[in-house]
Amino acid sequence: MPHSPGTPSRRRRRLRRRSAALVVAAAFLIGAVDPPAVAAVGVDDRLFPNLGNPGYDVTSYDLSFDYRAKDQPLDAVTTIVAKATAPLGRFNLDFTHGTVRSVQVDGAPAAFAPVQEDVVVAPARAVPQGATFTVTVHHTSDPRGNTEAGWVPTTDGLVMANQPDGAHRVFPGNDHPSDKALFTFHVTAPKDLTVVANGLAAGRTTQGDRTTWTYRTVHPMATELAQISIGHYAVPQRTGPHGLPVRDVVPAEGAGTLEPWLAKTPDQIVWMERKAGPYPFENYGLLVADASTGFELETQTLSLFESGMFSRAGIPPWYLESIMVHELAHHWFGDSVSPRTWSDLWLNEGHATWYEALYAEERGGTKLEDRMRVAYQLSDQWRVEGGPVAMPRPPVRGSKEGIFRPNVYDGGALVLYALRQRIGAPAFERLEHEWVTRHADGTASTADFAALATEVSGQDQAAFLNTWLYGQRTPPMPGHPDWKAATPKLA
Repeated sequence: MPHSPGTPSRRRRRLRRRSAALVVAAAFLIGAVDPPAVAAVGVDDRLFPNLGNPGYDVTSYDLSFDYRAKDQPLDAVTTIVAKATAPLGRFNLDFTHGTVRSVQVDGAPAAFAPVQEDVVVAPARAVPQGATFTVTVHHTSDPRGNTEAGWVPTTDGLVMANQPDGAHRVFPGNDHPSDKALFTFHVTAPKDLTVVANGLAAGRTTQGDRTTWTYRTVHPMATELAQISIGHYAVPQRTGPHGLPVRDVVPAEGAGTLEPWLAKTPDQIVWMERKAGPYPFENYGLLVADASTGFELETQTLSLFESGMFSRAGIPPWYLESIMVHELAHHWFGDSVSPRTWSDLWLNEGHATWYEALYAEERGGTKLEDRMRVAYQLSDQWRVEGGPVAMPRPPVRGSKEGIFRPNVYDGGALVLYALRQRIGAPAFERLEHEWVTRHADGTASTADFAALATEVSGQDQAAFLNTWLYGQRTPPMPGHPDWKAATPKLA
């Protein structure tokens, strides 16, 4: 016999439909976005396709963290002020390794949904093109299990190493170097610990057994250069050229041992200013952390070094000093002038390696010409393994740092050497000064560099640089017809 409209079977179907509708409505209210709209997006960077987000430019970040222990998630609030470059019915933030609890856009609750390493946000009202809007995200920031940049544990706290794409493992945002912004940091931690961050100190308050530290940057910064470190630190202060504040951050127990190295920084800044012009930021210093990163890093105004770098036996002083200059040089090349895309990485690393090599030669280390001749011999092999200088191979899964290969370091410096050989030292020095002046606090591309080289030298350098930057084999070196590249082996 068929069921009537009032039979239990029909009622159960209606109840199931009503329950499903309630679940969908509740999910939207607590943060879900319609599934068809949930997708990870990016700014189509060739090496990191899903990194960054279209539709807006960030003006500022205000980051608040509450730290308890290095193996516990931090409670956090990230406030982003941005300008819409397109109408935004929804938009994405880069974020992972934390739980998003709520999102507000201009003070009103917004729906959100995590997808891959993005969070899709649907504001209650669409943001019109050209409007400035504020996004507030309440979330956690989990330092555990970060194997590809982000928070790094130290013996007694945490430090950040965000390059190339680790910032969104710490806080939500637009994690691509093409979108630079001002930063304010508020970090609350046990009062026996010291907290440092990029920029200048802007206040410190203590309540009970906890202290909140505030820092602000004066110049815009790429997310991958953000730095917060928490631990038992000493913070020696000194003065650099033109009254520049120099603040170093070192393990409290090792401060005396490190002082002879730290004291070299002001003279190194003077040396770099002669090469590239005035130091471009509000302060500088070294952050020496008792951590294992496998690299040193040019976090803006506060370069990160492993403490073991200064205690390894058998390292000549000129070599260690040249590494200090490498990270310092990045503040002109990479920090002040940031890469437009990650394929422009050689503009960072090639320049930093160039000044590292010049400084080493002046301090009694390897001669620049000898280093470049060896680089020339190896260059074809580097291109096979890592791609052309300005077209590096994408990183393999699980090794984002794989883009930092010899082809962009000494290979990039070799391109600069070839250009100097072609246009002469005076024109090359003018080019370097003009590059960091014209693009200060901004971003620039490989094409921009070639255009400026043409302008400064008075000769078209596009074809010459194209063969050096994009060729599968290394072109002849101007002035050194006898230099030969070794036959490469297959990668």
